[in-house]
Amino acid sequence: MVGRGLFCGEGIGIRGIMVILLGVTVTLIRCGVLVEGKLFSKQKILEAERQLNQLRRPAVKIIQSEDGDIIDCIDIYKQPAFDHPALRNHTIQMAPTYDTTKETKTKKKMDRWKKRNEEQSPITVKQTWHKSGSCPQGTIPVRRIQKKELLRASSVKDYGRKKHSSTLSRHVSQLSDNKTVYLQRANHSKAILFTEGYRYNGAKGDVKVYNPAVELDDEYSTSQVSLINGAYYDFESVESGWAVNPSVYGDRQTRFFVYWTVDGSQKTGCFDLTCPGFVQTSHEIALGAAIHPISVPHGLPYQIIVYIYKDPVTSNWWVQYGERINIGYWPPELFVLLSYHATSVEWGGEVYSSRVGTTPHTRTDMGSGHFAESSVWGTSGVIKRIRVHENSPGLKFPDIVNTLMDEFNCYDVKYLSDYVEDPEFYYGGPGRNYMCP
Repeated sequence: MVGRGLFCGEGIGIRGIMVILLGVTVTLIRCGVLVEGKLFSKQKILEAERQLNQLRRPAVKIIQSEDGDIIDCIDIYKQPAFDHPALRNHTIQMAPTYDTTKETKTKKKMDRWKKRNEEQSPITVKQTWHKSGSCPQGTIPVRRIQKKELLRASSVKDYGRKKHSSTLSRHVSQLSDNKTVYLQRANHSKAILFTEGYRYNGAKGDVKVYNPAVELDDEYSTSQVSLINGAYYDFESVESGWAVNPSVYGDRQTRFFVYWTVDGSQKTGCFDLTCPGFVQTSHEIALGAAIHPISVPHGLPYQIIVYIYKDPVTSNWWVQYGERINIGYWPPELFVLLSYHATSVEWGGEVYSSRVGTTPHTRTDMGSGHFAESSVWGTSGVIKRIRVHENSPGLKFPDIVNTLMDEFNCYDVKYLSDYVEDPEFYYGGPGRNYMCP
């Protein structure tokens, strides 16, 4: 009867139940703090608040976006980048030293190409917050990081960083020519086109935008252009594209991002401005902000045009959006190997999940969630106008390319070079399916 009384309220009365509940509540408060219905330790709360104080800056103007984001327009000279020890005395380069629009072989040829593809060309997407306002000259738009986003991270100090993997799985990935073997990084699955063998000073691609389903909050799906130098376990890279990443952004919207690391994401680098490093110069693009509209299979195609290139005078790695807006750059002081050049370039998709390479596999999509398909109204992820910038002036298609897919039954690739004027790369997949249980 004692046990029954404790659970049913017999013998203790309403007052007794209230005393018990009060005791439980007091114990919880001593152990931690409730934030939006979830319990967090007081230590993690304090760490998150300290991190927010370091990242947030006084806003000249505040814009409330219809998608829930808050955009702070902050003084360009007070941005988080200058908290990096290597950038304390950095002088901002407000614009590249040369005009990248002159890199096409002839303007006449490009005009002819654009006219021929006018009806079927994808449409470059915009950012949702632009509907609610704009930031003035002399400021940069910064997506405000919320405390709850920091608290959701496995650790506050690792917030904004890709999940590091120092180990390799036993799964072996074959290149399309079957000449070389690459080992898959544990918990990461890629489906990419890549080139290597030269000194690369830039890379570009038109990346079709989708909203892939991401199953769990600690997983992500990205589509990007990447320039890399270094060993697989300790590489340096700069990347840009779109992502669905709940652990960083707190939702499942498709967002524009930049990313960098100098040690394979072990202790350095991050998305956007979530750590010091990237120097932003544009007042038009907010890193990490949602983009619209989004492509759907068999519907109108929407894309982002990403170009990462090294300034020949300053060695800054610039990110250009939509062939018009130079967003900002990573200074060479952040890097060792990339302060000179990249040795490989990648285009394509990446999925992170602790259930990659396991059974059951994650259901997180890559690209559109459809396997690679290259029809006129293609349903999969696709990157077109693939270009690299080598030592010679001008952009060009790479001399040699290969495809790589870590899990061909889960996410696959298709490289189309025959019967098209410009090679195209298709990729993606649904993750778990009858071939990938």
